[in-house]
Amino acid sequence: SRLRLASTGKMEARMAATEAGLFRWSWVPRALAIAFALFLGVFALDVFQEGYALGPLLLALLMHLVPSMLVLLALGVAWRWSRWGGWLFIALGAAYMAIFWHPARWPAYLIISGPAILIGVLFLLSGQPEQDHLH
Repeated sequence: SRLRLASTGKMEARMAATEAGLFRWSWVPRALAIAFALFLGVFALDVFQEGYALGPLLLALLMHLVPSMLVLLALGVAWRWSRWGGWLFIALGAAYMAIFWHPARWPAYLIISGPAILIGVLFLLSGQPEQDHLH
């Protein structure tokens, strides 16, 4: 390892360390997005307590899983294009606040919009510009 660092020069060693750090940081928003989708999915479990028949139960479950599906869709975009996905996560957080706006709902905004916006910012910060252009 020392021999390689000495042979490539200080600049290349710094660039390699920076790229390795960016690579590690690129997984943080991905893991948080998966955890956030699972967290939102937990709210769908309440449909099993309602006593629905199978057809209405599946429909209610599908409707309750829409937020998780939107997060997973944004994650799919962000996985390939971190900047686009980052802005998409920020838009999802802002859309939740805009659609369900009420001054007394700040705890819900922090629990739902907060993580989405944080994940979006992390995707924006972790993105590599040379990989974010559309082909």
